Amino acid sequence: MEQFIVSARKYRPQTFKDVVGQQAITNTLENAIKSNHLAQALLFTGPRGVGKTTCARILAKQINQASSESLDEDFAFNIFELDAASNNSVDDIRSLTDQVRIPPQTGKYKVYIIDEVHMLSSAAFNAFLKTLEEPPAHAIFILATTEKHKIIPTILSRCQIFDFKRIGVLDIKTYLGKIALQEEINAEDDALHIIAQKADGALRDALSIFDRVVSFSGKELTRKAVTENLNVLDYDEYFKTTDLILENKIPEVLLHFNTILSKGFEGHHFISGLASHFRDLLVAKDKITIDLLEVGDNAKKKYLTQSEKSDLKFLIKAIDLANDCDLKYKTSKNQRLLVELTLMQLASITFNNEKKNNKPYIIASLHFNTGIISKPTTKLKTNQVKEIIAKESKVENPIKEIVKPILKSKNRRPSALSLKSVGRKKEIETLDVEYEEVEGKPSDKFTEDRLVYLWKKYSTKLIEQGKKSVASIMSSCKPVIKNNNVHIELPNTIMEDQLNRAKGNLLTFLRENLNNYKINIVINVNEEITKKYAYTPQEKYQKLKEKNSTLALLKKTFDLDL
Repeated sequence: MEQFIVSARKYRPQTFKDVVGQQAITNTLENAIKSNHLAQALLFTGPRGVGKTTCARILAKQINQASSESLDEDFAFNIFELDAASNNSVDDIRSLTDQVRIPPQTGKYKVYIIDEVHMLSSAAFNAFLKTLEEPPAHAIFILATTEKHKIIPTILSRCQIFDFKRIGVLDIKTYLGKIALQEEINAEDDALHIIAQKADGALRDALSIFDRVVSFSGKELTRKAVTENLNVLDYDEYFKTTDLILENKIPEVLLHFNTILSKGFEGHHFISGLASHFRDLLVAKDKITIDLLEVGDNAKKKYLTQSEKSDLKFLIKAIDLANDCDLKYKTSKNQRLLVELTLMQLASITFNNEKKNNKPYIIASLHFNTGIISKPTTKLKTNQVKEIIAKESKVENPIKEIVKPILKSKNRRPSALSLKSVGRKKEIETLDVEYEEVEGKPSDKFTEDRLVYLWKKYSTKLIEQGKKSVASIMSSCKPVIKNNNVHIELPNTIMEDQLNRAKGNLLTFLRENLNNYKINIVINVNEEITKKYAYTPQEKYQKLKEKNSTLALLKKTFDLDL
């Protein structure tokens, strides 16, 4: 049985042209070799699996090949690799510096590759300083590390630094496609794209994942096999979630989220992926930014289709909500509820609250011209108002509804002190319409406690709206139920006038919340009602004593003074 060699070793690049995603660095190194401008100390830094050690080996090989006539010679005896993770003491560095003094037997240079150089101790770094600053002419040092910030500044200042970047998703996918072709593996484009995304910019990780998935699925590498093996949430789940959100189907989207959790996925993983999905939809809406969409060809078509259904304002708001949930997830005590609330908010973004109400007793507001009223000083009965409405709106059947006529305002508002405005005010006061109920409307029974509660609630609402005068009038009186109507008593007609102006909205509020459309508000003026306020200490004491008689006993027992 032939021994299996992992793809990371089998397909390790042998020349700079084979290196993936680091073209700027490889071009610089090639030009430096050709022009003989190569520094004697180089530092390769960057994330794991991006080609630092590979480039160091290629560079070490090509340095001697450039000065030799034999192109087949690999000069392996001129290359020394040291793992600083296990050789990080002062003695190890001293042994290295002793070897540096010996010139090479063949070739022009001896190359020392020190991997994970940040693992050296402080004493080892200091012992290495002099040799690194003034090495022999035949010695070249290549240091490699993933954590440049751990290297002391005196070492950094003596090196020519090359920063390796993460490899792009498309570059990794293209490279995996070449390997799949050589291995005679039929790989779907989306499957390779998921592997490239999972690798997070590290080609070595991508090759390891590729080997694992091939062992699982064999010669047919499908998207389904990759998502199952890597425990990756398929993007189809996000497309389905977004469709349900756009259709405002809150119960369905919650059930779909429950299905995802039952498959073993975490809510944090789901919501962060959903935020990325909204971002990709936003990117797909414009031809200029569509290049930022790093997905496969099949997925790109789906993104373009769904982005057409999604409004720009919806996507911006959705990204904000999903990102906010992502930030709060770790600190939340009920993480599932947090995600579910976010999904309900997302499904409510495009919900139209202004839906038509088909109830028979809801009608649009009507405006009347007082020119049809021959005698403004005469009170109109309900039947007369219905006839006027039917005549003006040319409706065959009169509208059976509670209607209060509203006079059309003129372009120029007359002064409040003019004679014309006084006459106008009298005309409005006399234009009174009695409320008559329509058959079939609810008239539920209610308690006085419920009435008082709603009365106070509406008063608080008026205070929030800045209508403090009407709110104070409502607070000064307590409503009572008499003959299925709401009765209140006020001390003067001024308060009566103010409350009458707000009576229409108040009555509507009470009828809707009590579910009784046959009640009315009856205002009685009783000038004998007076409210005595306590100003002096004696008056305050008398007020408190009326509420609690034991206060007098307390005063007498302890001989208290006011």
